[in-house]
Amino acid sequence: MIINPGKLTLSDLKTYLAAPTVVRLSDKATDNITQSAKAVENILASAEIVYGINTGFGGLANVVIDPNQLEQLQTNLVLSHATGVGPLLDDRVVRTILLLKINALSLGYSGIQLSTVEALITCLNHDMLPCIPSQGSVGASGDLAPLAHMAAALLGFGQFRHRGEIVSAEQGLKTLGIKPLTLRAKEGLALLNGTQVSTALAVTALFETKHLFNHALITGCMSLEAAGGSDKPFDERIHRVRNQPEQQEIAKRMRELLGGSQIRQSHVNCAKVQDPYSLRCQPQVMGACLERLNSAEQVLAREVNACTDNPLIFINDDGEDVISGGNFHAEPTALIADSLALVITEIGNISERRIAMLMDTHFTDLPMFLVKGGGVNSGFMIAHYTTSALASENKSLATPCSADTIPTSANQEDHVSMATHAAMRLHRMNANLTHILAVEWLAGAQGVELRQPLTTSPLLAKSIARLREKVAFYDKDRYFADDINAASDLLMSTL
Repeated sequence: MIINPGKLTLSDLKTYLAAPTVVRLSDKATDNITQSAKAVENILASAEIVYGINTGFGGLANVVIDPNQLEQLQTNLVLSHATGVGPLLDDRVVRTILLLKINALSLGYSGIQLSTVEALITCLNHDMLPCIPSQGSVGASGDLAPLAHMAAALLGFGQFRHRGEIVSAEQGLKTLGIKPLTLRAKEGLALLNGTQVSTALAVTALFETKHLFNHALITGCMSLEAAGGSDKPFDERIHRVRNQPEQQEIAKRMRELLGGSQIRQSHVNCAKVQDPYSLRCQPQVMGACLERLNSAEQVLAREVNACTDNPLIFINDDGEDVISGGNFHAEPTALIADSLALVITEIGNISERRIAMLMDTHFTDLPMFLVKGGGVNSGFMIAHYTTSALASENKSLATPCSADTIPTSANQEDHVSMATHAAMRLHRMNANLTHILAVEWLAGAQGVELRQPLTTSPLLAKSIARLREKVAFYDKDRYFADDINAASDLLMSTL
């Protein structure tokens, strides 16, 4: 995988995460980094006072640092900022962080040494991943605490995780054949400042949510079939006059998923007038969710190619301009993460409602709780309880994180985004949604098979056959947790 500055796509990133390969810099990236590092050397030679190069940081920005202490300043910056707590970020997220940081530094505005970027690449290529605690960032001035743990490992402090085993940073560097780095002026800020942690969390969550979204279309159609619902609400004409392209797309996909169903044909002229909203309003709900997913994809595609540290170095014909701004403020990611939280919650809400409907004989002619011999057998009764608990948990987690802010650094950093927390909770929400959809998959397949000898559509039958490779038809009560876990694992196995 060649890093071409500013050209990393979400598709590239998803492909890399599915099958990590060797990463290297393009010639353009190497030139950008080298020229930016040279600009820092020029500034130091001129004795000009420039924030982030020969001053303190944050609330100490007005303190000028003696030239003999500049290297110590970088070490102190990294070690003092490595204050993260909580569970470690998983390997998938850390790989993404490293890749995004390398990509950002390759843009050539950060003043970092080429050897430091190459050390990050060596860690990534050998799966020697810095141990990064998940808590401690407020999403401005960048993800300081977690990125400090990333940087500290390069200096020989902290720990690495290598193929599941945690080793000391010193041992990890020795394994790689790298000596602990000594950072030069500006390098500490280049490594610590930036939104790579919050962005990595949001991007990996987006990949999960899109996968779950597609599965929810299948389980939603399966529930419709199990309930003996109508496909008339998916008529192209209805959705054309709403003027929402995503809604039209979802209706089209649902018509394709339901095509060729004997179950549907068996009750075309039945007496039922209307289905519950959780069945017939799926295009409207899922279409709105798709619009939000598309918007999130656009914003995050830009953010993965953004330079978000501070100050930034711009090279021109007259020399260098070092400008202090606020690209480290992760508000774009925070707002997108909050939007994704609502999408995850809504997919779970409407799925839980369909599961509840399949339990209720007022809405279907299926056995109560989808099992014969009710009374002796409880069937899916408590499986629905579980989805109710998970859906409600996601409602609580969907509270906007970006609405919160708290001043830091002696009020110098007086408005923050909370993007890291906003993005991190998406993974927990996706885990909850996975289990909700797994139960709907089980319930929908159960309902469809209870309608035999009538058959569902070929596409839905294929999904049921895949499920039945791991989970048998529920003919009588058994240990249910294994069924849910197997369906959940199968659901996420193709991510």
